[in-house]
Amino acid sequence: MAEDVVHETFIKAINKIDTIEDETKMGAWLSTIAARTAIDLVRMERNKKGIPMEHDLLESLGETMKQNVEEEVETSMVMEQIEQAIRKLKREYRDVLSLKIWHGLKESQIAHILNLKPCTVKTRIYRARKQLKDFLGQEDRSVVPPST
Repeated sequence: MAEDVVHETFIKAINKIDTIEDETKMGAWLSTIAARTAIDLVRMERNKKGIPMEHDLLESLGETMKQNVEEEVETSMVMEQIEQAIRKLKREYRDVLSLKIWHGLKESQIAHILNLKPCTVKTRIYRARKQLKDFLGQEDRSVVPPST
């Protein structure tokens, strides 16, 4: 809220800078604007109608947010692994896969863009996905220690 008050204060001051009569009193002038802006903001917040939440509901909301953050981090890590695996592919496979996955193009569109036959595009996508599975499978095995 304090940042909002400061922001609003400077906006008001810039808009009314031409009304200041004594430049030596600019600090007092800004302080007055800031104080009045803060009072206005507090009044607006007080007038907002809030619905009290039960403690259990607040805790479950916090738990849900924690799970969402964990899922987001996990998804981010998986996406990074996939991107690293894609970088390992041959350029011909990387190009068709990029157009298919990231740009959402159909095989016929990819074929037209890359001057290839549609069956060639399908074959490259198949082979690229197969190599990705192999790359990602190797990473999983290198992370998990062998069982004894």
